[in-house]
Amino acid sequence: MAEGKSDTHVEQPGPAEFQDPLIRREFQRAWVWIGSLLLVAAVILLWQPLLLIVGGLVFTVLLDGGTRLLGRYLPFSRGLRLAIVTLLGFGFLGWVLWYAGTTFAAQFEALRLTVEAQGMRAYAWAADHGLVPEGSSDTAVQQLLGSLGRVTSVVGSAIGALTSAFLILIIGIFFAVEPKVYDRGVAWMLPMRYREDYYAILSSVGFTLRRLLFGRLVGMVVEGLFTFAMLSVGGVPMAALLGLLTGILAFIPNIGAIVSGILMVAVGFSAGTDQGLWAIFTYFAVQNIDGYVIRRTSRARRSTSRPPSCWRRSSSLARCSAFWACCSPTRSWQR
Repeated sequence: MAEGKSDTHVEQPGPAEFQDPLIRREFQRAWVWIGSLLLVAAVILLWQPLLLIVGGLVFTVLLDGGTRLLGRYLPFSRGLRLAIVTLLGFGFLGWVLWYAGTTFAAQFEALRLTVEAQGMRAYAWAADHGLVPEGSSDTAVQQLLGSLGRVTSVVGSAIGALTSAFLILIIGIFFAVEPKVYDRGVAWMLPMRYREDYYAILSSVGFTLRRLLFGRLVGMVVEGLFTFAMLSVGGVPMAALLGLLTGILAFIPNIGAIVSGILMVAVGFSAGTDQGLWAIFTYFAVQNIDGYVIRRTSRARRSTSRPPSCWRRSSSLARCSAFWACCSPTRSWQR
């Protein structure tokens, strides 16, 4: 009976039939999923080198902005203007480090002791009012420092930090020297029909980031000088050091303002109640000037077609620099 029935089996193409359209389409789908998984794995495994590249790109924006600004006044080639900006930047950074190291060396140690003493006093006050478990404040401080040590172990040692900073500088200089090379390399991986849009988007992003970072540098200078002047008037100790730290920490969004405020208030109350209240007033005055004067002034010169929340997110991403920013060299950077 079974032998009399006709065999209705129809042969279908298998994985070896690459010329079949169905097989090619399925292979394309499979490779899309495999590529996506490999990309996610690469980001997870290589997040530290990727952050170095991001930091180098942000540094590139700073160099390119200075080069373009210098080009408005000096009829030099781009390479010469970039060399001038780089040398001036490194010279200023070296002078700041030398001046801070020779002038504020003793004040740094005094600041550490002051913050530690104020932290112990705050812990004792909280323990007396039942806000925290009773115990030795020294133990709590050691636990806190131990936790911070575990968190900062990701960054690495001092040598690792210096090496990372050196790599960020080198990457930024290489990107700033020939931005078109890297720009076209990224565009080469895109379809031809999307490349003009890619160039237009990167040009707009570069235009915005240059002004965001320039405004942040102006804000750092204003915050540092204003903090130094206000604390000096109020008689708060270590006013120059606190002004320097406030200006440097102003580059880091959100967290930098909180850390500088804690240091300012802790040093102020170590000298007396009046100085502590004056430090609080100075902190709020500095933050309001930065938020309502400096930032709004820099935004007024940009297009207002986007909502304010979009500008805030763009500003935070740009100012995280080596940490959480994302940008790329644009085609219009080459004058």
